[in-house]
Amino acid sequence: MYFRYSTLHFCVLFFIALVAVCTSACTNATSSTTAQAPPPPAALRDPNIRALIDDYDRFFADSMQLTQTPGAAVVIVKDSSIIFQRGYGVKRAGSADSVDANTVFRIGSLSKGFAGVLTGILVQEGKLRWDDRVVRYVPEFALSSPGQTRDISLAHLLSHTTGLPYHAYTNMIEAGYDLRDIAAMFGRLPLHGKAGEIYSYQNAAFSLAGEAIRVATGKTYPQTLTEKIFRPAGMTNASADWISIRRNQNKAMPHNFTYAGWIPDTITTRFYNAAPAGGVNASINDMGQWLRVLLGHRTDIVSESTLNEVFRPVVRTYKERRYFRAWPAPKEAYYAHGWRVLVSGSDTIVCHGGAVNGFRGEIAIDRKNGIAICALFNAATDMPGLCIPAFFERYRKVMAAQK
Repeated sequence: MYFRYSTLHFCVLFFIALVAVCTSACTNATSSTTAQAPPPPAALRDPNIRALIDDYDRFFADSMQLTQTPGAAVVIVKDSSIIFQRGYGVKRAGSADSVDANTVFRIGSLSKGFAGVLTGILVQEGKLRWDDRVVRYVPEFALSSPGQTRDISLAHLLSHTTGLPYHAYTNMIEAGYDLRDIAAMFGRLPLHGKAGEIYSYQNAAFSLAGEAIRVATGKTYPQTLTEKIFRPAGMTNASADWISIRRNQNKAMPHNFTYAGWIPDTITTRFYNAAPAGGVNASINDMGQWLRVLLGHRTDIVSESTLNEVFRPVVRTYKERRYFRAWPAPKEAYYAHGWRVLVSGSDTIVCHGGAVNGFRGEIAIDRKNGIAICALFNAATDMPGLCIPAFFERYRKVMAAQK
């Protein structure tokens, strides 16, 4: 009888002690976690912003279903903080492998924005000048007018104002030709305008800025981009070459639309020979860090004055207003240095779209209000052209309600 009582007594005491220890440990762990957790961004303390994010998240998820888009990812930055980041859908149609914040996409012509800012950084460092003549770095460069050949500067390349016809030799980029070989053949084409006067979108000519960067730095364009932007910005998944994305295990696959729906395709080498125009790979987490740079919160990487020059409107883009149909009637559309600029009243949006190899991407920045968004897709659905204007429409309503 004594033995049974002692055993029971011991078990009760042990249980009480165990509960006390566990309670103490849990309390300490909770306190430690609370102490270490960073406070939420200031923007998320605003109930209107929280409601905006929730509404936009629902809109985006519903639109994914309506358009049958296989996979996508979105990031929103307010001031210096990422306030929303999410992957939607799958990396490959027919699989259960979900897109996450670190899933890598090809971003197409969103790459041009990196080329503009990288050039600005090198100008900032004294390694390049905006008015440097292209022939200084690419002697093969030749237009049908010798005088205009001598006049073309880096700024002309980056603003699509060389005078060359629209998309001059983009087909040769897609066929894998070397940029310098293409540069020597521009002289076969008739010129559509004088240097700096007429906007005419380019990929081959634009990418010659990368050749100037290579000569000025002694490093390849992807190396300089990594050294000056990707690494210091914390863009750990970003790259500008085919090998890097091929080896990455967490990548989205491109899709083509057929009678059977969206069919996965392969990631090709197209446009990696013209990386400044369309060769960057990045995750949505990378793009969130990039948006912080573009909003001026990484002055250790690029100064505010340099960003002002990169985003400065250079030439009107009258013929491309069809790309902005979903926006609330922009009064003027311009091209800067690797960026489009939409001006409507007192509102200015700096933006760009991209499409390559079955991927799509959109990016937009409102510098005045300190808010920016990027969306990446692994299929050319209707969503890319609609999702960014839809966000800013919602944001304008929040702004109006706060006045």
